[in-house]
Amino acid sequence: MLSTFRLLLTSCTILKNRQGACSTNNDFSCGVRVPKNRQDACSTNNDFSCGVRVPKNRQDACSTNNDFSCGVGVSPARSRVVANVARYRLLPTATATAILVALAGCASPTASNTDSTVSPVATASPASTSGHSGNHGGKGGININTAIPSELDKLEAKLGVPALSNKIQASRPYGKVEELVSKNVITQPQFDEIKDMVTIEDVVLTGEAKDVDFMTNMGLMKGHLMVAKELLEQGKPDQAEPHIGHPVEEIYANVENQLNERKIPEFKTTLTKLQDLVKAGAKDPAQVNAQFDTSMQAVDGAIATLPEAQRKDPKFVLQVINGLLDTANSEYAAAVANGKISAIIEYQDSRGFVMYAEMLYKDIAAQLAKTSPEIDKAIVANMTELKANWPTAIAPPAPVKTTEQVNQLVKKIESDSQKVLKPAS
Repeated sequence: MLSTFRLLLTSCTILKNRQGACSTNNDFSCGVRVPKNRQDACSTNNDFSCGVRVPKNRQDACSTNNDFSCGVGVSPARSRVVANVARYRLLPTATATAILVALAGCASPTASNTDSTVSPVATASPASTSGHSGNHGGKGGININTAIPSELDKLEAKLGVPALSNKIQASRPYGKVEELVSKNVITQPQFDEIKDMVTIEDVVLTGEAKDVDFMTNMGLMKGHLMVAKELLEQGKPDQAEPHIGHPVEEIYANVENQLNERKIPEFKTTLTKLQDLVKAGAKDPAQVNAQFDTSMQAVDGAIATLPEAQRKDPKFVLQVINGLLDTANSEYAAAVANGKISAIIEYQDSRGFVMYAEMLYKDIAAQLAKTSPEIDKAIVANMTELKANWPTAIAPPAPVKTTEQVNQLVKKIESDSQKVLKPAS
């Protein structure tokens, strides 16, 4: 019996040490699913300023030992409790009970790190829900339990709170949106500003809205890859890698159900291979270029599964453009702080999304020039001015335009688009 309790104390010590790895900062939790490429980008090159995306010790805690399960909503310490209980299942009842109670006390998080009870998270059938939790056509809201960083950046941009997307992820799961306040992620006045933008429910999309969402996600992938290509051509594989990683680690998971529904061949492996080549330093340019072409063809192939008539319909394409520009707008707002471009990745994200939005518009410009010449003229002028904000993939020393000026241009394009989508009767 004495040796059993010695073993118990040893287990308790191990658990506390492991929990310490996950609790060095109350703002973060090892239960957060954070794309690794963002961590790499923030830790391997001083040129990147990622808005304090993820403290490195937390990434290490989630990647150095198989006993940690950092993305499945199970406390590592509690997992160890289960394992130890199984180990002692043959002991006398009284002994086993004492061990269980002691171990549970060892593993329980402190009150400062988590609520005493965890509310259930709203879920929905994956096949019937949007792969992208954002708000691309004025529909639905941002699901604070599942939204990817680029969607959460819209809240960050709205409130002007640095690293807010990371804080929201760190405090998941949420049983209700008000827990953003009770978990001290934001203040009540801040919550009042965004309460109509957030939800814990997945948005069920059907028909055209579902197709717009799918095309927008593919457009985000295209934008990331386009800016990655520019950076590779300029000999910046370290800066290109995050933009290849985002489609793999953020977007693909959100559209995987739709890809399967549409019977689109799996291409995550293709994207991952490209990411690995670039992460290794892009030492063989010919091999990287060939893999890049294969990756882009896979994304284009997914887009091509939508009916051609739909992809050439100005009303459909304008909705996708608005979704891309909306995301670019919030990414740029997250990139700029105190009159400087402080988050290089977000600057580059927004550039890629605007580039692809402009490409999409050029495909429908001739149609709009015939049916709505004044609207076409206005959109082209505003798009040209907007694009000038990103002169190169490498961020300039100072922003060309303020975040408010970029926001105004995006809203003007959206407003003109609405005249086509909902013409006056």
